[in-house]
Amino acid sequence: MTRDAVIALAQKCFDSGEFRQTLAARIEMPTESQNPERAPVLAQYLDTLMRPAFEAMGFTCETLTHPKAAAPFLYAERIEDPALPTVFGYGHGDTIRGLDAEWKAGTQPWALTEHEGVWFGRGIADNKGQHTINMEAMRLVLQARGKLGFNAKYLIEMGEETGSVGLRELCDAHKARFSADLLIASDGPRLSAERPTVFLGSRGSVNFDLAIEARAGGHHSGNWGGLISNPGTQLAHAIASIISPTGQIRIPEWVPKELPASVRRALADCEVDGGEDGPEIEPAWGEAGLSPAERVFGWCAFEVLAYKTGNPDTPVNAIPPRAWARCQLRFVVGIDADEILPALRRHLDRQGFPMVSITPTREVMFHATRIDPDDAWVQWVVASLAKTSGKKPAILPNLGGSLPNDIFTDVLGLKTVWVPHSYPGCSQHAPNEHLPPALLGEALQLMAGVYWDLGAGSTPKNR
Repeated sequence: MTRDAVIALAQKCFDSGEFRQTLAARIEMPTESQNPERAPVLAQYLDTLMRPAFEAMGFTCETLTHPKAAAPFLYAERIEDPALPTVFGYGHGDTIRGLDAEWKAGTQPWALTEHEGVWFGRGIADNKGQHTINMEAMRLVLQARGKLGFNAKYLIEMGEETGSVGLRELCDAHKARFSADLLIASDGPRLSAERPTVFLGSRGSVNFDLAIEARAGGHHSGNWGGLISNPGTQLAHAIASIISPTGQIRIPEWVPKELPASVRRALADCEVDGGEDGPEIEPAWGEAGLSPAERVFGWCAFEVLAYKTGNPDTPVNAIPPRAWARCQLRFVVGIDADEILPALRRHLDRQGFPMVSITPTREVMFHATRIDPDDAWVQWVVASLAKTSGKKPAILPNLGGSLPNDIFTDVLGLKTVWVPHSYPGCSQHAPNEHLPPALLGEALQLMAGVYWDLGAGSTPKNR
């Protein structure tokens, strides 16, 4: 069978409803890792859906655990010849909470439903739909060729939405077993729904709380206004010292010294597009002199996620005793992650805000990663996607969001190429998570092409 034939096979799989049936069974399982009551369902997803699917493709499977992890992992591998290229795949079967009552009429989180030409369901974008595409594409290549023509290793975790706790330790413990030439996986959104995309890493992320505890209780603003400090006002000024009124970060240790030339080249033709439901980009917000793509994929961003002082629900005429803000820094390669909070402490002290405390949150810090866009494996994957789609894929040096990609690069030593099968307006992590079926159908063909090409003997390893 030829490459064109396996692409046609992928289209037939999608058009016939076979792919939809497979995906529907996975969405129906309420794998909410943020809900402790769903712990048995997380294991069930691996045992009843993932393991049989991999074993039917000739993979050997093993359930792995780690004391730090609240949920199990499934490891699957198919080794055809040690001399062949070895590709590591990754996906997660857990989702955030369903938020069942908040979905629009005619849709629900735990059933694949079609509404106004769009497919809805919790996990369709993050991440059940994405790893289902890759697994089904691999199955179709096996069906067409009788073999993959490469070695495949795959890890499915069930705790990504709670910070991938234990994933780093698991990979470290199985480093030799998980060895491969590169990782090809799927998560996150494309640059736009219509344009095939690869991203090569992710921005790092650290969340922290800023707070001022001025005194034990509130005091009447008429009697004490002008005599005692207001923590809400002080914290607002402290935050204003970190970021300008138009979004420029004012802590030198929090921004890269420059954008590498390969990153600028890769982003030169990338236009950020959130679709019809996305917010309008504000040209005057963020680092001056950078394009929108460079600001979100090549630079750092400081955000205030929540702010509280006094009683917002029932304000009273009293100077509040405390103020609190949950903040976040998304950062790129070149930022010393260990220096982020110490640099903030030095900055606040210099600016006259020693009363502001800094407390890291419980969320795991994601470190920034980025593979060179000119890498041979990157260009090889991009060429395969272009051949299948007839489109020029977008190359993003890193995702604007954060993933545990540093575990694959730093612990396993893998080059990482992510091929996302979602789009910015998909409402992942919100009610009404959805994807257009046209995007899913194209993605299945794209991955069938990639896996076919991996077994055709023309990868960077074979040259």
